[in-house]
Amino acid sequence: MKHPFCKIRLFQFLTGITFLLLYTSTSFAQLTDTTKAETVIPKSETPKYHSPKKAAWFSTALPGLGQVYNKKYWKVPIIYVGFGALAYSFQFNQSGYVKFRNAYKLRIDDDPLTLDDYPQYQNADLEMLQKYYHRYRDLSAIGIAALYLLNIVDASVDAHMFTFDVSDDLTLQFHPTLINTANVNHYTTGIGLNIKF
Repeated sequence: MKHPFCKIRLFQFLTGITFLLLYTSTSFAQLTDTTKAETVIPKSETPKYHSPKKAAWFSTALPGLGQVYNKKYWKVPIIYVGFGALAYSFQFNQSGYVKFRNAYKLRIDDDPLTLDDYPQYQNADLEMLQKYYHRYRDLSAIGIAALYLLNIVDASVDAHMFTFDVSDDLTLQFHPTLINTANVNHYTTGIGLNIKF
């Protein structure tokens, strides 16, 4: 019967060989063309500095204006669709709240001559529906405020990142490596990871 330690060593050996093969194949794929001359960007094409403070003030004055300042035009319709949906939700829940609040007031005024429009509901149901619409009306108002603040933060962050270079020269390399374990002069194989950007 083989000792389990032999299986571990065999696994480490096979892992090391596999990563050695992968490393050698990727190292040839990572050769760069040294004959290419470096391209120099003319001064007129260099991106201008965008003020995060100015972008934030623009979006505070008119939501979406900071995004236009940052040349992120595609975000403006998203902002206004969000505001429209939240405003509709606020109005819908406000009208439901007012309807059921007025019906509940008529029900509990102890005047038998006043009738509400919801005879199928009991007092507890009207009170519950009133609270339901009140809660979602308040959540819609909080959503409008949160979207307004998010619009300002987004414009400021976009202005900070306006001149950030997102290059196509991103490389990721896996290669075998030796890892020193707790024992003195005892190494095991492992995976090394290099990210260059």
